[in-house]
Amino acid sequence: MNQLAWATDGDVSPAADVLRAGCPSRRVLGHLTSRWGVLVLVALMLHGQQRFSMLRRRIEGVSERMLAQTLQLLEADGIVQRIDFKEVPPHVEYVLTPIGREAADKVTALAAWAEDNLPRFDNAR
Repeated sequence: MNQLAWATDGDVSPAADVLRAGCPSRRVLGHLTSRWGVLVLVALMLHGQQRFSMLRRRIEGVSERMLAQTLQLLEADGIVQRIDFKEVPPHVEYVLTPIGREAADKVTALAAWAEDNLPRFDNAR
């Protein structure tokens, strides 16, 4: 497993470093932790393979356009797989890939942590 090398003053590391502007992991992190990316991962983790319309119903507030865009980005990153059913009527479903399940485990844990700590966040306001 690759360890992140967090840059410190004077430290130049060839390893991935999300603090550096050119770090390639920033793109994937941005997709995973976007407003809708997190919710897509949680929905697919909790409910498994789903049609677009079911995902849209489960993720309240997401527009059709934003859900489609988010799924395309996650598919391009290898996080989500789009399965095309060539039957009558034709339809597609979405499922997490193995690496997507790994990411969803982490994101789901973060979402659970946030929910568990809502009173603390509210008290800080």
